[in-house]
Amino acid sequence: MSRLLICSEPDLPSVNMRAALMGMHRWEDLGESGGARFCVCGDTYMMSIDDMHIRHDDLDRQAEDFGIVVDDVIVMSKHSAKSGKPALTAHPIGNYHENEFGGREGTLVRPSPALMSDALRRIVSYNDVEDVQTCFEVTHHGPWLEKPTFYIEIGSDESHWGDLHSAEILARVISDLEPQDDYPVVVGVGGGHYAPRFTDLVVSHKVNIGHMIPNYQIEGRDDEDFLRMLGDACASTGTDQVYIHRKSMKKPEEHRITDLIRSAGYDTPKSADFEVLQ
Repeated sequence: MSRLLICSEPDLPSVNMRAALMGMHRWEDLGESGGARFCVCGDTYMMSIDDMHIRHDDLDRQAEDFGIVVDDVIVMSKHSAKSGKPALTAHPIGNYHENEFGGREGTLVRPSPALMSDALRRIVSYNDVEDVQTCFEVTHHGPWLEKPTFYIEIGSDESHWGDLHSAEILARVISDLEPQDDYPVVVGVGGGHYAPRFTDLVVSHKVNIGHMIPNYQIEGRDDEDFLRMLGDACASTGTDQVYIHRKSMKKPEEHRITDLIRSAGYDTPKSADFEVLQ
């Protein structure tokens, strides 16, 4: 499995993760093309760009134009939140509706369920700093790519973006990734932006998660729009299994969403249906 790491020069955590990876392994410089610089270590490639990643569509095609064809893309990034709370996160990308922060309107990028879920487990395991939030974020923002992609991030404001220890932790995560491709794959529905139930599920059970649809994307949407989002999420993820964060919804909404999901032909497993991680 070959991977492409994206480093964005204006993004300090991205640059620090690149530096940590450069210090951990021997990389071969491959040259520059189209404003991007390329290097390789084994079957992992790194592409450094001069602009912000979230609005740089077709990063995978740009690499292919240089002769690099990969299976998955990992974007190294900062995470911004008004809370300012220190955080290490991972998330799939795309837009269920508007594309205010890059990508295509109403279009999802294929996720990397096994790779992203393994990354989260390692983030939780490797973090050794108290009061750092380690979690998934739900699907949001650009850019648009055709290859399966996820973001790995350091948050949540300028006081944390330059933290070198956090960059070293995520560099170790990236270096050690061993995706469990045999685990069942689900799409998550419900909950908030930081997906606590989906985080707990993946950390504690043998299951991988792809796209996640939070409650704030569902609220105020009619049945047709929800089923469109769900269909896109499941097709992009490559699964017919949907894990519902039921306790995050009021009973009438839980029943509506569950009935819609089942009527569309999707399975709705519970955590007890998955094997517990030892």
